[in-house]
Amino acid sequence: MNVENHPVVSREEWLAARKQHLADEKAFTKERDRLSAKRRALPWVKVDKDYRFHGSHGELKLADLFGKHSQLIVYHFMFAKDWEEGCQGCSFLSDHIDGANLHLAHHDIAVVAVSHAPFEQFQAFKQRMGWKFDWVSSDGSDFNYDFGVCARAEDVAAGKATYNYEKTDSAEEEMPGLSVFYRDAKGDIFHTYSTYARGLDMLVGAYNYLDLTPKGRNEDEIMEWVRYHDRYESAMKSDCCHGKEG
Repeated sequence: MNVENHPVVSREEWLAARKQHLADEKAFTKERDRLSAKRRALPWVKVDKDYRFHGSHGELKLADLFGKHSQLIVYHFMFAKDWEEGCQGCSFLSDHIDGANLHLAHHDIAVVAVSHAPFEQFQAFKQRMGWKFDWVSSDGSDFNYDFGVCARAEDVAAGKATYNYEKTDSAEEEMPGLSVFYRDAKGDIFHTYSTYARGLDMLVGAYNYLDLTPKGRNEDEIMEWVRYHDRYESAMKSDCCHGKEG
């Protein structure tokens, strides 16, 4: 929409239009609640495979990622074995985790990022970004492949690679996603949900702010404008100013 030629009306006309849109927003909220209820009602799959991860204290099992909680959210962070920086889009999303985690940790939910690269490889990047959430490596495990965020070369060559539950010719070494798990009182673990691609939008709080503004997301391609939070031009100028003042 061209914001420069946007219609301008009286306050009374604006209020009438706003009330009509409010009816649409309420209908959308009810539909979202209904969809969320259907998501929670989906069947589960028991996880029997012995996945192993690597963290700051050595080897971990999937059960260890839960900590004391019964619910686990895994964000599949794109960071391959030969990368020096994580994916910019994943970093944009991950900037939202720590704030939410202050509350989720008190509501029976553990949030852990999992990447394919060796654990030591992404420690400097995590420190640079200033993140506090748990982030472990699945190096040497089938975890990324089994949960749909990595494609094996032979599957790509054979046209069997899938992403977001569909066969795709654009499968890459690393792809983003989120998976949810539940651990019952007996210690059994179940895979309850996974989402990919635009299904991850709900985790990006900044998009919700953008959607409220006249220009909206203002992007031709998803996240084309996004940078690491320490790489925006304004951030660099601000740092220079602070340096001069000091």
